[in-house]
Amino acid sequence: MTAELTALTLAALLQVVQFVLYAVAATKEIGMGYTMSARDKEPSRPMSKRTARLGRAFDNHFQGLILFAIAVGVVQMSSQNSGFTAICAWAYLIARVLYIPAYAYGWTPGRSHIWFAGFLATFFMLLAALF
Repeated sequence: MTAELTALTLAALLQVVQFVLYAVAATKEIGMGYTMSARDKEPSRPMSKRTARLGRAFDNHFQGLILFAIAVGVVQMSSQNSGFTAICAWAYLIARVLYIPAYAYGWTPGRSHIWFAGFLATFFMLLAALF
């Protein structure tokens, strides 16, 4: 498996880890009755800031993961794999791992810088496939 596909697989597994972190914390705070419901109304008590942030980080990774998966797919299908695209793939993954505590603990402006590093890594992978 190429470095890019390995990073993509690990990024998908990271999404699973993020889901577990958020789901466990939310269930502890607002109860299984709500988390298993259709969620037609707001919970009877709010989640803590940290748990809500874990949820937003989880959602944010879905957005980043889509673009990263496209970048990896383009690189793979066009046989444009290189040391540069491998570095970009690992940079994306490292940024996403760091993003979780950065968001959960409210690191400002570090969280935004970490997010941007992952975004740039994906952007550069796409450019590398074109040139």
